[in-house]
Amino acid sequence: MPMGHELLVLVQVHGQGGVRFQNWAKTYGSSPELYFQPTSVEEIREILDMARQRDKRVKVVGGGHSPSDIACTDDFMIQMGKMNRVLKVDKEKQQVTVEGGIFLSDLNIELSKHGLALANLGAVSEVAAAGVIGTGTHNTGIKHGILPTQVVALTLLTASGDILECSESINADIFQAARLHLGCLGVVLTVTFQCVPQFHLHEVAFPSTLTEVLDHLDDHLQRSQYFRFLWFPHSENVSVIYQDPTNKPPSSSASWWWDYAVGYYLLEFLLWISTFVPSLVCWINRFFFWLLFSSRVENIAISYKIFNYECRFKQHVQDWAIPIEKTKEALLELKAALENNPKMVAHYPVEVRFVRGDEIWLSPCFQRDSCYMNIIMYRPYGKNVPRLNYWLTYEGIMKKHGGRPHWAKAHSCTRKDFEKMYPAFPKFCSVREKLDPMGMFLNTYLEKVFY
Repeated sequence: MPMGHELLVLVQVHGQGGVRFQNWAKTYGSSPELYFQPTSVEEIREILDMARQRDKRVKVVGGGHSPSDIACTDDFMIQMGKMNRVLKVDKEKQQVTVEGGIFLSDLNIELSKHGLALANLGAVSEVAAAGVIGTGTHNTGIKHGILPTQVVALTLLTASGDILECSESINADIFQAARLHLGCLGVVLTVTFQCVPQFHLHEVAFPSTLTEVLDHLDDHLQRSQYFRFLWFPHSENVSVIYQDPTNKPPSSSASWWWDYAVGYYLLEFLLWISTFVPSLVCWINRFFFWLLFSSRVENIAISYKIFNYECRFKQHVQDWAIPIEKTKEALLELKAALENNPKMVAHYPVEVRFVRGDEIWLSPCFQRDSCYMNIIMYRPYGKNVPRLNYWLTYEGIMKKHGGRPHWAKAHSCTRKDFEKMYPAFPKFCSVREKLDPMGMFLNTYLEKVFY
């Protein structure tokens, strides 16, 4: 009998060797010893059993979009793409329960069939539900929290093989940890999202200046439900973007020629040239603002089509959240730092977004309304552009103003930093140690966080 049982295990869960995992931007990767794509909870349990027997670590991945090594491992990797069903739509409560591996791009379409939508989404939808909440994905809108605030329940498979139901009323402590879980508490099997009735958004983008936007920040925040702005470094130029629910029919003033032919191919070519002549970047930022952002543009479409936008080509990014009242000071310091260091170049845009505070233990917006400031350096044709000075200058300014880094994005923080940043950090650690005493779900990234 034992012999047959072992054979059964091998037949049921088949791990692939020789798979190379890379994140979307191809900036981080790893070579897991075995790569699994389970189709059931039983299979995942068996993978965890096998890992325990062989003393291996396990990393669960979704869309692989995180611009850091948070999803990397050399041991066992579980890719959740085959566990992607919609399990239940509760029209009365306007809630949907899904398997952790479903991509938001698929969920958006499913929800619209039921006349529902998520109230807020990040820029990218080729991401898995469990991963989106695990890293604290956000968008913008001072009335809206990070995406995990839309989660009302979830189920977690722990290292020991137990399934925990979590919500505000059941396992409430684990729930506040697991809504932003960093992939270190177990395998998120299902997620229940609070939805809203389906809606269309009217997007208006118009040119402004940094001085104007920072001096009238409160007005902008009140004027538009989903307000963000793009600042073009080495200039005063700003593109203000308002997005608001509307009943008007869909329409668009975007054009393929400008957005792709010019916005993508020409930009990539010019940024590549600028790797030889760095002083060109100032000119490129101004030229593209004039070309693509200096006139008013309007679009109306179903909500998720407006929330999602093109991330253009491969890139390095950093994204920290600071208390909202520090927005002006921090941005002006970054601008001054660039002006005082002519050799330090910054690609456009610096994207500035606003998010409501929450009670999720490891949320960058824990107990405070926040401003996220996202900086970027593109990799034209996959070529890295020197960014260390800019990165360190930015991190220094963010830390000075009480910033907390976006978990999915590369940062240089360690446990000491997080203990200062997060009042609930010890609570999260004790939940993690209770659920995963042997550290099965840790990796290099998480060791820096917890040790």
